[in-house]
Amino acid sequence: MIHCRIVIPRDSGGEEGRPVKTILVIEDDEQTRGMLAEMMRRAGYDVLEAPDGRVGVELFRSRRVDLVITDILMPEKDGLETIRDLKRESPDVRIIAISGGGRTGLLDFLPVARRLGASRTFAKPTDRRELLSAVAEELAAG
Repeated sequence: MIHCRIVIPRDSGGEEGRPVKTILVIEDDEQTRGMLAEMMRRAGYDVLEAPDGRVGVELFRSRRVDLVITDILMPEKDGLETIRDLKRESPDVRIIAISGGGRTGLLDFLPVARRLGASRTFAKPTDRRELLSAVAEELAAG
């Protein structure tokens, strides 16, 4: 059974009649996922939410997605596997990776995420303005 949240936009057009961009947020922590999704909605984006990489990849395959924001450390399918799989399926997909794990030890996953194809990486906690700026830049570049 797939557990995800899809919000259908009330308005199909953004600024100047352009379609609203869709962001897929993949994060296992429900509170963090909700906060990221709400931040993106308030910035004017449509948002799909997934609790892990497995569900995230399934949503990506079934919906038009302009940008993916993914956590790294998750059950079922971690963010590194998710980035690899998304890039194999759609090499041009824009991905922002976020992680709070491993930064203090020998395992720093963010450089690995970059090598696998993430356009940007952020350590948790993430600065809201920096993340929104990166999202806008990635969407403009895509």
